[in-house]
Amino acid sequence: MSGMHLSREFFELIKAIGESKSKQEEDRIIAREVMTLKKKLESGGDKSISATPIPGVPGSGGSGNTLNTNKKKAKEFLVRVLYVEMLGHDGSFGYIKGVELAASQSIVHKRTGYLLCSCCLSPEHEFRFMLINQMQRDLVSSNLLESCGALLAVTSLITPDLVSTVSTQVMGLLEHSAETVRKKAIVCLHRLHQLNDDAVSKQELVEKTRKMLCDRDPAVMGATLNVIEAMARVDVQPFKDLVPSLISILKQICERRLPSEYDYHRIPAPWMQMKIVRILSIIGKNDQQSSEGMYEILGDCLRKAEEAGINASNAIVYECVRTITAIYPFPVLLDAAGNSISRFLSSKSQNLRYLGVTGLASIVERHPKYAADHQLAVIECLEDRDETLLRKTLDLLYRMTNPVNVEFITEKLLHFLRGSTDPYLRKDLTGKICRIAERYAPNNAWYVRTITELFKISGDLVDPAVATNLMSLVAEGTGDENDDEEADRVLRKQAVELYVNLLSKPPSRMPRVLVETMAWVLGEYGYLSSVMPLDAIIDGMCRLLESGSAAKLGGGLPSTRRLVLSAIMKMVAQYGSCPAMAAKVIDNYTKSSDPDAQKRCLEFQTILTTAPHMLGEIFPVDASLEDVDVDVNLGFLDGLVAEAISNGGRPYQKPEDDDDDDGVFGSGAHRTDTASAFKMTPYEKPSTAPGQGAMRGFGSASMGPGGIANTALPPGGSGALNPQVNAAPAPVSNPGEPQLVLRNVANVWGKQAPPPPPSAPVAAPTQTYPSSNNSHSSPAPSGYGGFGSPPVSAPAPQPVKTAELLEKERMAAALFGGISGAPPPAPAPVPPPAPPATPQMTQPPASAPVHHQSVPVPAPAPPAPAPAAEFDLLDMGAWGADSSSPSTVEMLTPTPFGEPVPPAPAAAPPAPEPAPTPVSSDPFADAGLLDGYSEAPAPTLSVADSSASAKFEFGGVPVAPLVINTAQFGQQWGPCPHTSPVSIPSSSNVFTLAQFMSICERAGLHRIEEIAATNEGISACMGGGGSSVALVHGKVTPLPGGSSSRIDVTVKSTDAQLGGSLAMYLQNMIR
Repeated sequence: MSGMHLSREFFELIKAIGESKSKQEEDRIIAREVMTLKKKLESGGDKSISATPIPGVPGSGGSGNTLNTNKKKAKEFLVRVLYVEMLGHDGSFGYIKGVELAASQSIVHKRTGYLLCSCCLSPEHEFRFMLINQMQRDLVSSNLLESCGALLAVTSLITPDLVSTVSTQVMGLLEHSAETVRKKAIVCLHRLHQLNDDAVSKQELVEKTRKMLCDRDPAVMGATLNVIEAMARVDVQPFKDLVPSLISILKQICERRLPSEYDYHRIPAPWMQMKIVRILSIIGKNDQQSSEGMYEILGDCLRKAEEAGINASNAIVYECVRTITAIYPFPVLLDAAGNSISRFLSSKSQNLRYLGVTGLASIVERHPKYAADHQLAVIECLEDRDETLLRKTLDLLYRMTNPVNVEFITEKLLHFLRGSTDPYLRKDLTGKICRIAERYAPNNAWYVRTITELFKISGDLVDPAVATNLMSLVAEGTGDENDDEEADRVLRKQAVELYVNLLSKPPSRMPRVLVETMAWVLGEYGYLSSVMPLDAIIDGMCRLLESGSAAKLGGGLPSTRRLVLSAIMKMVAQYGSCPAMAAKVIDNYTKSSDPDAQKRCLEFQTILTTAPHMLGEIFPVDASLEDVDVDVNLGFLDGLVAEAISNGGRPYQKPEDDDDDDGVFGSGAHRTDTASAFKMTPYEKPSTAPGQGAMRGFGSASMGPGGIANTALPPGGSGALNPQVNAAPAPVSNPGEPQLVLRNVANVWGKQAPPPPPSAPVAAPTQTYPSSNNSHSSPAPSGYGGFGSPPVSAPAPQPVKTAELLEKERMAAALFGGISGAPPPAPAPVPPPAPPATPQMTQPPASAPVHHQSVPVPAPAPPAPAPAAEFDLLDMGAWGADSSSPSTVEMLTPTPFGEPVPPAPAAAPPAPEPAPTPVSSDPFADAGLLDGYSEAPAPTLSVADSSASAKFEFGGVPVAPLVINTAQFGQQWGPCPHTSPVSIPSSSNVFTLAQFMSICERAGLHRIEEIAATNEGISACMGGGGSSVALVHGKVTPLPGGSSSRIDVTVKSTDAQLGGSLAMYLQNMIR
């Protein structure tokens, strides 16, 4: 027998439970144990475990108090009862012994009694009231262990109505001399606040928490951090001012100022570090001011944890990465977080790779460019056999989906969904595929194919609204105002042939949503099929209905059979005659037990036999969108009414109003005979056709925010569409971003320019880099580059790529397409050809991809200066895009002095005629053999001269001045989506507006206008060969003394990297 603290009987019980082969055998063992324990209580064997009598509990004492001599048996009895409860059996017969032992003088018995009561007593159990007096006595006990035991019991046993009975004692223990009691007391007080916030108010708890955070013992401070985190997740406002205190604590921990007993594997207090970092992430979210104070300590904590390189430090690194991505973004920290994620993903440890994928998922939503650096690592995770890692990678794919890589990601999600058996995972993946397909679908045909494939795999888990949207899309087509009927016809024909191929080779199981969608599409547009004649389609639907297989009919529900019957009737009307198999099916269902199906078939038979020429009117072709003319006056009954009256019938008379209705509808004196209680006037017909959702991805004018087409439903379609409204979002400014307040301010910068004509969308900027051997600069890899940057080493020879590596790179290009920094995706493989009978179909013109080319726009001639009091500086009424938070940028340095500057693009103003070049007498110079050397004096290496003559570079190429006037500046300011604000509280280098505008000119910007009355100036430039535009607005506020000024600069750009880099450049130059 192992362990002398166990009796043989108890040891055999534990051994038998561990060796049981089935749940039934385990239940038999516990049943025998329950009988044994009950016999001990009934036969008097419980005398050996009797305790001190409890006041108010009759019979709680025993005839012989042998508790002190049988401590082991008393404790063992309660533990055995606890085993009974844990394994799902009733151990209530032993609860009273737990209450008795909680009142024992022995600490071992007391703790065991409290343990049993905490684990087994329900909140409504009457024994809880018996423990209140005992817990109150233990809370004020001078015995340290009794107080700790009572605090643990209070957190588990107290109910909301009993909080006030112990709250005073718990607050008193916050001043206890022992740190063990104080740390348990603050946690217990938080639990009481959660149970009853009236007995322990929020303000009182916040005050106590602040005091305990400054406790002299680190253990109490660590326990208080848990309370602060839990409260901050509910309401962060009371803890905003704790950022300096938390930073100070974290700095002391990182500098190893805590006692060594708090170290874990040479890492100082790792759990406290992670807790503080998590609290900082909660406080700094959407708060720029609080976030700015955290940047330094987060960088130090991340760096020191990276240096350790063990599991505990990796946990700290992960928490730092999550916090960096949650708070207001800072480029340097984001780069450090990206490097940490790269280290995790490249590790051979599955746990670290899981952390890397999780961290990448947290950063990719707001800063997608970091995902492009880890393409092959993500592809390898997709091919890993670890299902947990694979699931997390699939979640990452969902987060990084965009219109470019949606096809590749959807294919991966569908592939994993086919092999998954977990019902929760299947439901989650089904919902994700529906969302990304509706939001990012490249064209309508792809959407129809994808959703149909999803119906085949997990149709039982698909929302019925998805099928309704699919049918609406097929019925209404592209929804373009041009009404391209040919494109709509092609889409319908593709959908019909897709379902005809499915009908010819039906799978063994078809979900209900798939059968109903197939029946509707074939019933409405089956005549368009060129793969199979219409009579063959009718026979196929009849065989499906008569197969008797419920699995092939989506469960064989009556509603599904009715839809298939209706589809057969529609196709019979289109075919012009009723095939023999269709007639047999219709005749069989006239005897159906389903009244609805029986009625449909009887009516159809009657039409076939008595009025077959009416089939075309009863079942019109492609009439799902036709308006139904309703005769509200029922004029078609006039003849019948007249005939009835001529035969002696009594004319209809409107009943008189009852007196009881006067209070509701008004008295008869105030009503005319023609007045009606109901308004029968129909609504006005819409002036414009409703949006008919072309699946053009996110941002389509006919798609709602959730990706659901705003279309009218076909007959029989459900109205359970997504209630989201397809409205353009109003421009919203980012919190913490400097805004120009123009209310009640005179327009002083020129006339209002006419609105510009709509222009074609500009393609994404393509950065080009000089390839000349004489170039003296290259784009800085990170940081500030240029000055003090390490020398660039020669590129290493490229390894030979294997076929497997090339395939992974192709997959990565398809996966990371559309993400900033990723290469263009490789062309997708050509889909398999259609069956031989299928003619070659072309994609609808509306869904064909449009390639935009970036063409430099020539700058218009500057207009004559206008009066300075009529133009609004930045016309906010022209804003049409949301302002987004500044993205992570690559800081670029000024070009070193003496570097040749490429000529400005076509948008620059025409330069004056160059002076004639003097004829050189040096033949070597004429032949270009001097390699850039000349007789001109060498440039000075002075830093001041270099800064004064430097130009700002973007992508290794100096920017070009954008020559526009004030009116054009105001028109372009609003549509620029990316804003980068810079504020220098005090600058002694630049303290006048003229100095600021001079810096902008030296950087390569065009000086547009400056107004001395308000010390404001504007300038503009172009980057990336004219594909990107940056607009700069600066305001200089002189400070008292006249030797310094406050500089506020706002840079708006069409490219986030250009705007952020220019803002950092101006900040460095001004400082």
